[in-house]
Amino acid sequence: MRIVAIINPGAGTAERSGDLAGRLTGLFEGHGIEADLKLVAGAAFEQAAEEARKRAERGEIDAIVAGGGDGSLSTVAAKLAGTGIPMGVLPLGTRNNFARDIGLPLELDAAMAVIARGTTAEVDLGEVNGRAFINNSSIGAYPFMVLDRDRRRSLHGLAKWSAMALAAIRTVWKFPRRRLSIVVADRAAPCRSPCVFIGNNEYSLTLTELGARPRMDCGELWVSIVKPRSRIALLWLGLCAVLGRTDLTEDLETLREATVEIRSRASRLPVALDGEVHILRPPLLYRSRPKALKVFRDIQQATASPEADEITAVRPSAA
Repeated sequence: MRIVAIINPGAGTAERSGDLAGRLTGLFEGHGIEADLKLVAGAAFEQAAEEARKRAERGEIDAIVAGGGDGSLSTVAAKLAGTGIPMGVLPLGTRNNFARDIGLPLELDAAMAVIARGTTAEVDLGEVNGRAFINNSSIGAYPFMVLDRDRRRSLHGLAKWSAMALAAIRTVWKFPRRRLSIVVADRAAPCRSPCVFIGNNEYSLTLTELGARPRMDCGELWVSIVKPRSRIALLWLGLCAVLGRTDLTEDLETLREATVEIRSRASRLPVALDGEVHILRPPLLYRSRPKALKVFRDIQQATASPEADEITAVRPSAA
């Protein structure tokens, strides 16, 4: 198998991996994968993904592998959406939510073995105003907090988690609530909420699987509107989520739809997509893109899932 591996060296566990390039090169060789390894970050990461997609379309490589956090993976997934080009995932981020939800092992050598076996399955993507996301999008408290965190890091040189803790305190104090209109099937429902969350498929609220997605191929968005109307209620909801309280549904209004429009009187809205904040112009047109992304999956996970009839194998091209 011939691949281009695009790695963000500053993501999560990647920056603590020492000689990352040497380790990855050894693992690829050990699994019989011919890899063109690229360690890039920032704008160069997206450019590398674009160039790799063009190489795959010309038949020069068989697949593209992405390594980093979910924001980095989302960048590559957006380039590959609808192309049929397989995407491999190396879980080098902090939380690795997408890797977990597609059933990928989080140990690097085991994840590499999944790629080498060449078994793929198709999963959904979400999209808003033409921008793809693999996990979720949100409006309100979370993007407000991320922007404040980044501001503190830029001005004061704080560590990421210290800046996030201070940003979280300010978010609860300011308690930003957005006046929005949720439009489904041409029917608009006004809301004023500290957070509107749009998931690429449904997220579990049970104690044992809190924050995980049982399915990645339902072709639907999971829209969750937070109900709290006070700072204390918002703080309590956050603590309950961390502690794994199982009755979070009491604090949320949820919808399952293939398409959703979110309107606002604001000319621009901060919108989080897979942890990265973008400034978008309303209305926000969300849609599910069913089975738009082909990913390497663990064969046992894949055959046990409802997508089993979609399993295929990547055949290496002739050199």
